[in-house]
This record gives sequence, C-alpha cells and structure tokens, in this order.
Amino acid sequence: MKRAKIIGTGSYLPERVLTNADWEKMVETSDEWIVARTGIRERHVAAPNQATSDLVVEAAKNAITDANIDPGEIDMMIVGTITPDTAYPSTANWVQKKLGLRPIPSFDISAACSGFLYSLITANSFIVSGLAKKILVAGAECMTKVMNWEDRNTAVLFGDGAGAVVLTDTIEEKGILSSYWGADGNLGELLMQPAGGSAMPASLETVQKKLHTVQMKGNEVFKHAVLRMQEAAMKALEGAGMSGSDIDIYIPHQANIRIIEATIKRAKIPLEKTIVNIDKIANVSAGTIPIALDQGRKDGRIKDGANVLLSSFGAGFTWAGIVLRF
Repeated sequence: MKRAKIIGTGSYLPERVLTNADWEKMVETSDEWIVARTGIRERHVAAPNQATSDLVVEAAKNAITDANIDPGEIDMMIVGTITPDTAYPSTANWVQKKLGLRPIPSFDISAACSGFLYSLITANSFIVSGLAKKILVAGAECMTKVMNWEDRNTAVLFGDGAGAVVLTDTIEEKGILSSYWGADGNLGELLMQPAGGSAMPASLETVQKKLHTVQMKGNEVFKHAVLRMQEAAMKALEGAGMSGSDIDIYIPHQANIRIIEATIKRAKIPLEKTIVNIDKIANVSAGTIPIALDQGRKDGRIKDGANVLLSSFGAGFTWAGIVLRF
C-alpha cells in the first residue's frame, strides 16, 4: 500500500538564549523550582523582527537540502502553529512567498502542541490519496511573543523555534505506519489565549488585562496531559501492531519532564530510547517534536529502518500519536 515517508528534516532555533538564571532576575522564581517542576533549564527567544514564518523558512531550507530535492518539486505545504504571523493570510502563505515556491496549496493547522502531528496525519492522507506527491510539513512557534512575561507560572515554560520535514510517497515498508488523534473542546478553557478572536476582539481593556497571552490552569492541564499523552502513544502502537519494545526511538511533546516520565513508564519505553530536549528548548508547542526529530536524525540516534513513536498533547484539548519507520 502507498504510504508517506520522511525524506528530509530540518530545524531552526533563534540565536538568543534565555536561561533560568535570567528569569530569576525578572520574576520571583528560581532555577531549582523551574527544573524540579518542568525539567527546563533554558529556551530560545526570537528576535523582535522575527516572525513565525521566518523560523519556518530556515527550518524548511534545511529540510529541503536534507531531502536533496528541488523546491519546485514541493506540491503542498502545511504549517502547524498557534502563533501565526497574521490572522490571515496563513503563515504557510508567507513561507511560500519567502521561499519563492510556485502556486501550491498552503495552509495552517491550529492544534496547539499537537499541531505538527495533526499536520503530518493530514499530509499523509493527501499523499495516500494521490492528491500530492511531495509535501513540506512544519511545526513552529514564537511562543515568547504571546506569553505574559510577568506570570512566573507560565512565562518560564515556553520557547521559540521551528522544525520541518519533507514527505513523499512510497510503497516500501517505511513511512507512517499508524496514527491516532483526538480532541475535547469541553476542556478548552483550561488552556487558552482568550482575546484576539471574534469572541473577544482586541480592545484597550483586553491589552491592559493581558488577555492576548497564554492563560493556563496548570494542575488541571497536567492531569489531562498525562492521560492523553499515554492514550495517544498506546493507541498509535496498537494501530501499528507494536508494543513499546518494538520502538527504537520515542519522541514525546516536550512540555514537562514529569509528563514524559509518566508516559514512557506506561508504554514501557526506556528513557535511553527517548529523545528529551526540554532542558535546552523548553515548550515550543507545535515545534517541539519536529525539532527533536531533526536533532535525532542529525546526531545519529534515528537510523535507517528505525521504528519511531511520536505523541503529543495540547490546548483544545488535542492529542495525537504516530508510529513511523525511517
């Protein structure tokens, strides 16, 4: 049967690095407190003149080079993000312009931290159906531009960055072997950015109250994240007819080290087979998994023929899991 397989990966992290020691000077917090509760030690911060599309462009260039294809071969582009350059056009449209791509379908998917996996699953459907042959898929965020820098409970959690992959069709026993996704809008108010949409248009009051920034009920989100991350991982394994012992590398969404530890325990995947980079990049929402995927390939941890499990959980609530073979 026809499948979508990854033939190139790329990532990009902004130059500026903000450490926990830096945060200690800005809000009432400590390196010990942040590391103990999240596993985060530092994060990358986009420059004032960098938009999400700029981060995607750099990651995309690296992925296209890695795939050894001509940009003109790309016939679709999908960007997973909740920090778009503009409400419209989509970030994908801006990336298309900046990369100089021909007129191809390009659009965003808004599924928060599950945005990259939602985009991969969507791209897989287009390739399997024959509607596209080579698709550029990216996950990217400028989370530091939508967080409240005075809120110590949320501000220290996020970073900026982008990751991208090039997918193509194959009839080999490679590529996306199984996928699972879900959402529950009943819990949306636990993690959201209230203002800026049609429900709460921008006003002087919404800006003064910082309602254009991340609002999160952390304890409630944590409980649901643990359950849904585990569910996504186990359902994806089940769909591929595999167990944790069949997985060579696991890449979970990097939101909290405790969520990651709980998930690998349930899936029976050892920590040494799990890519964890939350200490270096923090939570980049839709960007975390593609960045880790590229890092794993470039440092040799993901080898040809490797079975890789991906799982995520994000605002919405959304969750997803994928098993793929390189």
